[in-house]
Amino acid sequence: MPEIPGGFGSFVPGDPRTREPWHVNQQTILRAGILGAIAIALFVTLIVRLWALQIISGNEYLRIAQDNQVRTVRLQAPRGSIVDIKNRVLVKNRLTHEVRVWYAELPGKGDRPTRHDVLKKLAGVLNVRPKRLYREVDARKVDPLNPVVVKADVNHWQSDYILERSDQFPGVEVASHYVRDYPQGWLAAQTLGYVGSATEQEIKNNPSIKPGDLVGQSGVEAAFDDYLRGTPGVASQRIDSQGRPRSELVANPEPQPGDTVQLTIDADLQSVAQKALKDGIQIAKNSCASCWNANGGAIVALNPNDGSVLALASYPSYSPAVYAGHVTNRKLARWGLTASSGLADNYPGLNRATMGLYPPGSTFKPVTAIAAIQSGVLDPEANLHCTGKLIDHGTRFDNWDPNANSWINLPTALALSCDTYFYQLGQRIWGLPKINGEPIQKWAKIFGLGKHTGIEIGDYAGLVPTKKWQRRHYKAPEDRTWKPGDSINLSIGQKDLQVTPLQMARLYGGIATGKLVTPHLLASVQRDKRTIKLGISKAPEAIAPGSDFSQKLNIIRTGLFMATHDTIGTSSAVFGSFPIPIAGKTGTAEKYSNQYQRNFNQAWWCGYGPTDKPELVVCAVIENGGHGGTAAAPAALEVFRQFFHKSNTYTLPTQTD
Repeated sequence: MPEIPGGFGSFVPGDPRTREPWHVNQQTILRAGILGAIAIALFVTLIVRLWALQIISGNEYLRIAQDNQVRTVRLQAPRGSIVDIKNRVLVKNRLTHEVRVWYAELPGKGDRPTRHDVLKKLAGVLNVRPKRLYREVDARKVDPLNPVVVKADVNHWQSDYILERSDQFPGVEVASHYVRDYPQGWLAAQTLGYVGSATEQEIKNNPSIKPGDLVGQSGVEAAFDDYLRGTPGVASQRIDSQGRPRSELVANPEPQPGDTVQLTIDADLQSVAQKALKDGIQIAKNSCASCWNANGGAIVALNPNDGSVLALASYPSYSPAVYAGHVTNRKLARWGLTASSGLADNYPGLNRATMGLYPPGSTFKPVTAIAAIQSGVLDPEANLHCTGKLIDHGTRFDNWDPNANSWINLPTALALSCDTYFYQLGQRIWGLPKINGEPIQKWAKIFGLGKHTGIEIGDYAGLVPTKKWQRRHYKAPEDRTWKPGDSINLSIGQKDLQVTPLQMARLYGGIATGKLVTPHLLASVQRDKRTIKLGISKAPEAIAPGSDFSQKLNIIRTGLFMATHDTIGTSSAVFGSFPIPIAGKTGTAEKYSNQYQRNFNQAWWCGYGPTDKPELVVCAVIENGGHGGTAAAPAALEVFRQFFHKSNTYTLPTQTD
């Protein structure tokens, strides 16, 4: 039968819309295989990854998820105590309360009370300015998981009020907190120093310090901060997604308290030195018509054998408790501890014992004498004419005693404190050939002037003026040249010479023993009643070797003993009847006051005792206090009395250099 068109023998006509079957070729099969392999690989990778996340790393990710629900808080370690040489507490900790605000826990939009209501009411309870509180809380937006300390050392009424009404203060916490406490009151305030929140630079320099940590900012607190600060702890607390606490704080590890720092300071001697300073100022005001501006000073008591500092008194002073707890500029200003209030109160924050700079006046004369002897221009036994004045190149230089007229040797010149005797030494030294250098400046530096003493709390280096310094310092040609008058003025501790009381105490310790010590305050560091570190034990350095120099020092010592015991001595009325032999020198130094546009006399006394075996050096200066024998010597005597447990009476001396 013939084939019918339309296909396959069918009688049905073909449909032109019908296509022929699609034929699969090799290229199509290859593409399908590749796509299938990729799909299988992706599926296997996903299965393996899920298995790894759930089986292998499941515990790790569970821990991370749980950590996202835990707040960690740095626990401040209690600072170590500071005690004196007899273990009497000078600084300790006091447990108190501070109020904190957690930004994440404050009310949100639409909540009642509002955030503004909470902060305004809190400011009223704590007596802080609302604007300051708003500003500090808003600044914590970038770090909502750390609190803002609104006020430290709050009283019981304030803390109880907040705790009893906690529902009215969401986001507000009352937490225990340690602040520094001072059982001895004002004792050694500038020396002990204070603590404060770590600065950005301190955090940058020390990785162990974190924001909010309290670190020493000055004095002993700063010098031994590594020992005192202790080791902070960490506390954990469960929180919800809004940052609200859901459990109590649990500490792990606990903070470790700081070590106890024992100082060489003797609390009794320090107390007497501070009182003596105030007494000396009052004596100056009562006995000297031109001393109405006597309003400050310092006393240093030093062991000349090992450099132990037994007392550092500075006046005016302040209560160190002003830095405990929350510190405000208003509180500091009341004590004269801000830049604007310091001038009016004569800068009570300045430790004048280590940072007060003064011309030493006649207390410097032993240095001039040694320089003259060592440079060969003075025979100590030879006599020079002590007169009421000296004329050099047409310039008049007055003696403190205008009626002086006698031929004297060096010990007598020191006892009398004859200015014109030392003027002549200055003339002779100025006339030396250049090859001899600058003998006065050289020996001033040998005795430790013009450089730091090495005490741990830091000090000022002062200034020993030299020809090179003068050329650089002064602009006018006539002032840049070192003239005879410059050496004459320097010979009696004037010119541009600047020293600290601690430097002068060290200098007189050198005269007493022939050795220069490094002053230090640290006696030991104690941890768990065990000594882990002893104080500085640097051996004293001989000023100059040889018996020849020792003999020359003996001549100086003789003059200093005559100054306190001979009838002509400038402080014999004060020390002459004291049962312990004391040697020392008075000084009256002119210093210009920018405030009053005139010169005032700075009253000095420096000395040591007993003379045969020195145990104590005392150096006292009364600012604008007139003559040293009138105000400074009696103040120094009170310190010797306490140290040697002696009593003595003396008649108020007449004004002497």
